[in-house]
Amino acid sequence: MARNVTRTRKTIVTIAAWSIGLLIFFPILWTILTSFKTEAQAINDPPIFLFFDWTLENYSIVQERSDYMRFLWNSVIIAGGSTLLGIIIAVPAAWSMAFAPSKRTKDILLWMLSTKMLPAVGVLYPIYLLFIQLGLLDSRAGLVIVLMLINMPIIVWMLYTYFREIPVEILEASRMDGATLRDEILHVLTPMALPGIASTVLLNFILAWNEAFWTLNLTAAKAAPLTAFIASYSSPEGLFFAKLSAASTMAIAPILLLGWFSQKQLVRGLTFGAVK
Repeated sequence: MARNVTRTRKTIVTIAAWSIGLLIFFPILWTILTSFKTEAQAINDPPIFLFFDWTLENYSIVQERSDYMRFLWNSVIIAGGSTLLGIIIAVPAAWSMAFAPSKRTKDILLWMLSTKMLPAVGVLYPIYLLFIQLGLLDSRAGLVIVLMLINMPIIVWMLYTYFREIPVEILEASRMDGATLRDEILHVLTPMALPGIASTVLLNFILAWNEAFWTLNLTAAKAAPLTAFIASYSSPEGLFFAKLSAASTMAIAPILLLGWFSQKQLVRGLTFGAVK
């Protein structure tokens, strides 16, 4: 009896998990399908799901109209640069908070997290003026700095959580063996927390890749990433849903593939230290 109840419970949980997963994935699936429709089919009422005349015309038009590789390269540099710079700064910060905490460490962590609750539009104007004065407007360096700063609280919090799972006795033993602070961080702490660091890198890269508010407001043409590439298919004449869907599919395809191939590492890192 108990076995049947357990089996029924597992079946219900499995069905619920698949239902939620499909519900979350459906907008992406709909975008991909719409990209293969004509504009007339894209706005058809009732909507056409599978039975339509598949076409690659939208992708051809998008490639002819826009320099996709330039937008893609900008996204790679901006997301990769902000992630690398953020990790370089966050690892020592998280180390100090995890292994040399002060009375105000938790207050500092909460204050850092509270900055994520600040509406971005509230600080847009001063940052915009600052970028003009520093010559960082419409530059990849400027976006690297901004995206690194806005994601820094999440990076520090995640690394702090992972570092707290490492026994401090291991670090003390390395110090007794003559390890310097640099050796301790690079050769002891980093290898042990590598799954957590890897998941932090992946998550930060995804957040930076998908960031739209700052990229649309601080760039014009030269440093525009794929978010600006998508926005370019919204015009005063109206939305061209099929072409917009094609542009969106081309923009999300690299990050979807990255997430698919690194899902094991991401899950492993997010559950790092959960079971001892």
